[in-house]
Amino acid sequence: MRRVVKAAALAAGATGLFSSVQTPVAAGRSFSTSQSYHQASNPVWNLGRLNHVAVAVPDLEKASSFYRDVLGAQVSEAVPLPEHGVSVVFVNLGNTKMELLHPLGSDSPIAGFLQKNKAGGMHHVCIEVDNINAAVMDLKKKKIRSLSDEAKIGAHGKPVIFLHPKDCGGVLVELEQA
Repeated sequence: MRRVVKAAALAAGATGLFSSVQTPVAAGRSFSTSQSYHQASNPVWNLGRLNHVAVAVPDLEKASSFYRDVLGAQVSEAVPLPEHGVSVVFVNLGNTKMELLHPLGSDSPIAGFLQKNKAGGMHHVCIEVDNINAAVMDLKKKKIRSLSDEAKIGAHGKPVIFLHPKDCGGVLVELEQA
């Protein structure tokens, strides 16, 4: 009996703890997907939609099977991209994509990522821009570093550039020409 009373008291305390953490949301706030996050006085480029989230995986077939056979997603065959040092599988999610990345060789940047993260994990997010060259020039002025001097052709056949994670809140951000 004593245990039941103690458990009930603990549960009530936990409920009280969580209820005091809840913060009401102000009425009237809304999120508009039609507005660009990038707001500049005279924008020469605009930030667009999320193109994909890339996940580094230690076993490409196992990861592909999970998204295809367990979750029911449309999953492509593996595409080797030697110029980027990866094999990639595209997972179609309807409104966006995921890329499953696996290293092609030991000097692949994904090999280094997987050495630090044995189980794999999120590698980068890719956001479209309407003018990648203008975006690169503007971001350089704003002291945002990129991992290369200029854009190069990415996995989707369009110009891309990666922004340094230390300048992007710890996230590796890929910009892709829309």
